Amino acid sequence: MRLYNMKAATNPRRVRIFLAEKGVEIPMVDIDIMSGENRSDAYLAINPRGTLPALELDDGTVIDESVAICRYIEALHPEPPLFGTGALGQAQVEQWQRRVELDGFFNVAGIFRNIAPQFATRAAPGAAPDTKQIPELAERSRALLPRFFSIVDAQLAEHEFIAGETYSIADITLFCTIGFARWVKIGIPDDCRNLNRWNEAMLTRPSAKA
Repeated sequence: MRLYNMKAATNPRRVRIFLAEKGVEIPMVDIDIMSGENRSDAYLAINPRGTLPALELDDGTVIDESVAICRYIEALHPEPPLFGTGALGQAQVEQWQRRVELDGFFNVAGIFRNIAPQFATRAAPGAAPDTKQIPELAERSRALLPRFFSIVDAQLAEHEFIAGETYSIADITLFCTIGFARWVKIGIPDDCRNLNRWNEAMLTRPSAKA
């Protein structure tokens, strides 16, 4: 088993943090998205989508979505549970994982992919056909983020972690989203005191360095 990774990329970081929280080590192969190595024939032979991360199993099977990889690892190493426990707990983790991903992470990615010079003709991820940037999409995403920050701040006013009282994959996605936002020079708003408190706590976890 090996994980195709890029140290500076957000989605591989989600998996690395998940693995660190589980205490699981997997050999990693670094692929450079910024230079377009993920679109090379060699990598596309492994993952035709050209996205990262990708987990290659010993039998050659490849899993190429971050949360799908984490679910696979969760099934192999169920403790500590990071997808919730019980019907309600699992639903709440899934709910917040999706909210953070759709309302937060995707909007930060929408900004980054539509303004970064390296992606002038690669605004769509992976090995998608050449796609020009649309600056208006970056501005739309930028306008949507304040509401996202406000919603998660309100949730964290009532709970220690984003999906309740237990750390989960939803916290990993939120933590990586906050880090990604810094790339596009968007910090946590000063009035989001609960989110700032939560982020400071997340930075102290050993997995934050993964």
